[in-house]
Amino acid sequence: MTSQQLTVLFMPESAYGPTNQCIGLGNELLKRGHRVVFAAEASWKGKLIGFGFEEDLVNLAPPSDASDNEDQDAGQFWKDFIRDTSPEFRKPTIDQLESFIKPTWQALIDGAMYCEPQLREIIARVKPDVIVEDNVLTFPALLTSGAPFVRIVSCNPLEMKGPGVAPTFSGLPCDDQSQWQEFNNRYESTHREMWERFNAWVVAQGAPALPDLEFIHTSEHANMYVYPQEIDYTDQRALDSTWHRMDSSVRDTDGEFILPESMKNRPEGSALIYLSLGSLGSADVDLMRRLVSILGKTQHRFIVSKGPQHSEYELAENMYGAEFLPQIKIVPQVDLVITHGGNNTVTEALHFGKPMIVLPLFWDQYDNAQRIDETGFGVRLATYDFTDEEIVSAIDRLLNDQKLQDLLGETKARIQGNSGIKVGADVIENVARKYRENS
Repeated sequence: MTSQQLTVLFMPESAYGPTNQCIGLGNELLKRGHRVVFAAEASWKGKLIGFGFEEDLVNLAPPSDASDNEDQDAGQFWKDFIRDTSPEFRKPTIDQLESFIKPTWQALIDGAMYCEPQLREIIARVKPDVIVEDNVLTFPALLTSGAPFVRIVSCNPLEMKGPGVAPTFSGLPCDDQSQWQEFNNRYESTHREMWERFNAWVVAQGAPALPDLEFIHTSEHANMYVYPQEIDYTDQRALDSTWHRMDSSVRDTDGEFILPESMKNRPEGSALIYLSLGSLGSADVDLMRRLVSILGKTQHRFIVSKGPQHSEYELAENMYGAEFLPQIKIVPQVDLVITHGGNNTVTEALHFGKPMIVLPLFWDQYDNAQRIDETGFGVRLATYDFTDEEIVSAIDRLLNDQKLQDLLGETKARIQGNSGIKVGADVIENVARKYRENS
């Protein structure tokens, strides 16, 4: 236990990726003797106390527009939002700017505006020594409280812009800039008016103006991002001394997972593969059914994270799955990961030295998929247009690439030797202690 207990207030985005990432950091801070409070979205009620955290939650919409949070799954708002807009995922990323990215930003903005008074009340009650936000949108109350603010980027680090990196959300290659300007122009034309309205509101709440066309501030105290050095963009964009990289953020709070006998006793030459499109992506039942149909004909065995629509489809005989699975306990036991490209899964796969097939669906997943492909740690496939042969051959190629397996082993050793959780907790502690000392 440290000599002085600090109070840390986390506000993660209401999705499993950012919240789980904050849970890992919060758990490390608890071990160090600190008080950890989560100002998470209200559907997380009762789900964070079990880790030893305090909950002081917020609603992102009026009660009349929100279902009973007691009965609501954690992050249900975004599950519903993604389900309703999933047809847009079949469009090129540049066309999604108008039909998906912009409405997503607007939904986030609406939530921020609604919960601003609640956040001010929470901060007054909690009296934090440091506020940690893992989100893509700014909340003025977090910046105007007087306590230091730490920003975490747990999405793909293309959020940190630079002239040498591709546009965020584009999925465009790093070494070919031919389409970058067109994408940037479309982004500005579709987002400028919305950004101006939001920026005016942010300033009216007493917070600094936002950087041009950015929806979140960079902290003057400390900023962190979760991405392994091996796939980072360190040569393409410079970051100042406030930025700290966590190569991974692997929590130790998941329950144990005992491999079923049907997965242990595999035919000679067959591999064990983990299939997860995340809590949001797996809601696309047609896509999950197609993957089950194709992969069910192979010699391999599959552990499948079935997600919120688990009752809507059946698995093949060579598969085992459930609605929720302790991913951190499963990935070390498999040979390959098929993923949607969420940042948590990507960084966790590399943490455990596993190759990936990436089927991106939305937001930063296209950028992660492209980065994994162009750095050689896996294969990006067209999520709705890949052929049966493409995915089957990609599996065999990745499993039999000894040079890649050696590289993954080296990557695993380096990442695990440099604990991202401890790096992040150190940054948060240092910021809070300086604030205490100067108060």
